[in-house]
Amino acid sequence: MSDFDLFRLSDEHEMLRDAVRAVCVDKVAPHAAEVDEKAEFPQESYDALRKAGFHAVHVPEEFGGAGADALATCIVIEEVARACASTSLIPAVNKLGTMPLLLSASKDLLKRYLPAVASGEAMFSYALSEPEAGSDAVAMRTTAVRDGEHYVLNGAKRWITNAGISEYYTVMAVTDPDAGANGISAFVVEKSDEGFTFGAPERKLGIKGSPTRELYFDDCRIPADRLVGAEGTGFKTALRTLDHTRVTIAAQAVGIAAGALAYATSYAKERKQFGKSISEFQGIQFMLADMAMKVETARQMTYVAACKSERGDKDLTFFGAAAKCYASDIAMEVTTDAVQVLGGYGYVKDYPVERMMRDAKITQIYEGTNQIQRLVMARQLLS
Repeated sequence: MSDFDLFRLSDEHEMLRDAVRAVCVDKVAPHAAEVDEKAEFPQESYDALRKAGFHAVHVPEEFGGAGADALATCIVIEEVARACASTSLIPAVNKLGTMPLLLSASKDLLKRYLPAVASGEAMFSYALSEPEAGSDAVAMRTTAVRDGEHYVLNGAKRWITNAGISEYYTVMAVTDPDAGANGISAFVVEKSDEGFTFGAPERKLGIKGSPTRELYFDDCRIPADRLVGAEGTGFKTALRTLDHTRVTIAAQAVGIAAGALAYATSYAKERKQFGKSISEFQGIQFMLADMAMKVETARQMTYVAACKSERGDKDLTFFGAAAKCYASDIAMEVTTDAVQVLGGYGYVKDYPVERMMRDAKITQIYEGTNQIQRLVMARQLLS
């Protein structure tokens, strides 16, 4: 491989993109508007992803998965988000939910839970945030008390993506209230566990097809062997998880922005005013050029961060935060400009760019707000 090849995707990655895009154009994009309008989980799109094997490509081959690398996983999420942001949270959250296990769990726990995710029989969500513990996750109040061969969980989690749909949940809970961050542990909770219930779906601005609900634990008793890693290591696992999965949110943001750019470009070629296509006006040309430049910059940052994730580079914390922060800010800018290019049509639901603009906003908020990302980056720079 020459040095120049480092700046070009492999043929395998390009073929993967083509395959995912074909599925999304045919089986995902046609449902995107209805999913948003009805705020319903995109079951038909999920079925299409499962049939094609794109619902959880990151799961290692030894557990029945495709064993896709971090860059390939980002390409899948990007292409799905280009068609439907809600649907892209299926592969993204499957990785988020299982990443703590991949980082810290015993082989037995991995064998128990990952095959079902790989086959599409089950989805996996991630539960860190609480009503009073968002950016300040160490302030969580959900507890897990050891009782013989079980742990008993009590508390609540908020803003949990795909809650109620997923069969499994990685839950962070306090096992030693006096130890601060070192007193937090990670557990696998199953949807069927007694004492585990869900709140009503949140009514959201965007990603309406991906249910967001609270989780409630009322003397929820789970086997002790569902502890992920050792007691007291949960918060470290949570932070390491986010280093990797913030890159997938960057990919989602790139996909949303790319979809908006593609639609705005196509519209500009077809829309006529003053006797000619609006794409012939320099003002529109400059807008599209800036949008394309921003999307490609965000994409390259995301791919670099994905490669660092795959290698486990020491500077992943910085690059994961940077990619997520930059790509999500760009997604908001580009989708807003796409609405502007379409003018009045961009503001109505008959066209997809207003949905894309609403969907883009959450990428600046979840998995750590962009203000928190800047704090993470600054700490890395100053450490």
